[in-house]
Amino acid sequence: MSIYFQDRADAGRQLGEALSAYRGQNVVVVGLPRGGVPVAFEVAVALHAPLDVIIVRKLGLPSQPEVAMGAVGEGGVMVTNPDVLAQCRVDDDVLQRVITRECAEVDQRALRFRADAPAQPLAGRVVIVVDDGIATGATARAACEVARAKEAVRVVLAAPVAAPDTAVSMRAVADDVVCLQTPRRFQAVGQAYRDFAQVPDAEVARLLKAARDRVSEDGL
Repeated sequence: MSIYFQDRADAGRQLGEALSAYRGQNVVVVGLPRGGVPVAFEVAVALHAPLDVIIVRKLGLPSQPEVAMGAVGEGGVMVTNPDVLAQCRVDDDVLQRVITRECAEVDQRALRFRADAPAQPLAGRVVIVVDDGIATGATARAACEVARAKEAVRVVLAAPVAAPDTAVSMRAVADDVVCLQTPRRFQAVGQAYRDFAQVPDAEVARLLKAARDRVSEDGL
């Protein structure tokens, strides 16, 4: 698998160019913390759009956490997977315990990343969900479902790199999927980057504040 991007900022600039058709629309760009936020920041700059995070938590089966029963997002938004719930015979008490735990984590992350700033409203807007790459697609799928539950008029999933099969399957949950690279020998997202250092919480908060300041200055 080749190196396609110097770092997340480089990937974001390239992705912003690929999304240029959305410039001028009623768009909000949302990054998946933490690694998706530096990419999303550059996309928001390119599209002259506001930036936010979309904070989601998968509702994993207690016995198999990698299997998603659904997902929760801010504002009490919840989506569930009825097939998994039925097949695994998940009772209401078990589901509620997982929901309570993950909702608390969503709230903590929102406070950590945004401080006291309000979330961008998604209703009636084109929501571009951005991550630094998509492997299995579980988190990206949950984010798209939450954006739709928040009444986005159109959900776009965008990433610099994705596993080929995953990129195709994401079209079932997003109205548009934009991936710059879908290498046939995909192994891991980080292999597409020369610099794939971890993104600290403080950097996410800094980028969100910088984006808010830019929106205020530009009157967006």
